[in-house]
Amino acid sequence: MLDTAAVFDLEGDAGALDALRIDLAAAFRLTARFGWHESVGNHFTASISRDGRRFLMNPRWRHFGEIRASDLQVLDADDPDVMLRSDAPDLSGWTIHGAVHRTHPHIRVLLHCHPPHATALACLKDPSLPPVDQNTARFYGCLGVDLGFGGIANDTEEGERLAVAFGDHRVLIMGNHGVSVAAPTVAEAFEDLYFLERSAQIYLLALSSGRPLSVMSDALAQKTADGWLYYRAQAFEHFEHLKRQLDQLDPSYRD
Repeated sequence: MLDTAAVFDLEGDAGALDALRIDLAAAFRLTARFGWHESVGNHFTASISRDGRRFLMNPRWRHFGEIRASDLQVLDADDPDVMLRSDAPDLSGWTIHGAVHRTHPHIRVLLHCHPPHATALACLKDPSLPPVDQNTARFYGCLGVDLGFGGIANDTEEGERLAVAFGDHRVLIMGNHGVSVAAPTVAEAFEDLYFLERSAQIYLLALSSGRPLSVMSDALAQKTADGWLYYRAQAFEHFEHLKRQLDQLDPSYRD
């Protein structure tokens, strides 16, 4: 289950809100550099209110590689007229993220994209991720699978269905679609996205050998997943390193 301890209100803390905008903008830029984005689609959000209903999201059809902290829109999941705004968000992004933030206030950061290997995994009849190494075991017990794909998510019913499918999982493999990752912070969400793509790559490479897989027992998989908890803080060190790389290449994401 997700850690709910980080549920707090950022709207009264300008410094914290600016830092969140910068981190989320960095996540967009990094996703583009890693080749995990989809043209000018896909969406990342981060809650800024205690109830999770007010959140930041990328503007409609702005390429991830150009996102700046100041570009991020503030949306309200309860706003019935959001799609009538002159700067209305992308409909599918609003449908998915609005429903998830409305349903799950503990989900502070939600990253949805289509990384190649994780999306290839989502294309399998059984898109589950068995624990075949320590990376795949990282997600043991916290990964959900949704097999109810109903086409491009552009209506309320599809958004609500996906919100229910997310449940208490940190990661949702969206069959025939892509993946979504939830966490209390941008750094932790991005770290899970990073390891999810690595895990999918490892699993698909193992499958491609045509040889039998060595799948861990439930007890060993749980022990390995629990072992990852000691390393949770490495997400912040990794993300700071990646931001330093961005600063050297193009620090405009901070603007």
